Amino acid sequence: MPDRIIRSIIRGRPAVIVSPQTTVVEAARLMKSRKVGALLVVDGARLLGIFTERDALLRVIAEERAPHKTRMAEVMTPDPQTVHPDTPFGHALHLMHEGGFRHVPVVENGRSLGVVSARDVLGSELREFATELQTREHIEAIL
Repeated sequence: MPDRIIRSIIRGRPAVIVSPQTTVVEAARLMKSRKVGALLVVDGARLLGIFTERDALLRVIAEERAPHKTRMAEVMTPDPQTVHPDTPFGHALHLMHEGGFRHVPVVENGRSLGVVSARDVLGSELREFATELQTREHIEAIL
């Protein structure tokens, strides 16, 4: 998995983007509907920052900010580290480990393509585990 190219991991998962003026409530609803843990904050094509579940918790809830009024520009992580889509996933994992974060924007020629996360390393393992659990439950139901 660490040698897999990031492009293959994000294939079929377009970037979920918002503007700097998007409110936290709007962002949270988008994250829920798209089932993602991070949004890219962009101005036109330019990546300004990233907003994650952790940002919502630490920069909004813990700071008692009003989520209906608070804008992405106020609570995003500005100028995040990025990776190129042709980079091995292991490089992104190393960035996450060294930087203490779990999401890295994927950018090519100034265009935001998506986000890789620490959870992506578990993708196939999680699917196998879920399949095994379903199989066990099916066997238990038969017995």
